[in-house]
Amino acid sequence: MAKRGGFPGGGMPGNMNNLMKQAQRMQRQMEESQKELETKEFTAKAGGGAVEVTVTGKKEITKVKLSEEVVDPDDIEMLEDLVVAAANEALRMAEEANTEMMGKMTGGLGGGFPF
Repeated sequence: MAKRGGFPGGGMPGNMNNLMKQAQRMQRQMEESQKELETKEFTAKAGGGAVEVTVTGKKEITKVKLSEEVVDPDDIEMLEDLVVAAANEALRMAEEANTEMMGKMTGGLGGGFPF
């Protein structure tokens, strides 16, 4: 009885070549999408808009905007908390966009492969 599967005589090398080409194409698409994401900006606000923080898809803070009324020398801690909250929200937005992009590219595998 003939053995099924395996490489010898099973036609796998052709399938393997196709898989490798698909993997390379997917890698190029992921790199292009990652570059595109890195150019995007994500802005979040805290304190009813009194603090605004902008980050890039690279997760770098590029802008912090403060309303005059939130700058109170007697309450620096509140301002610090608002800056942290806005920065964390903007970073979360960037991460969410990255996860969404990876999900599209990997067919919903959660941004990675299980091996």
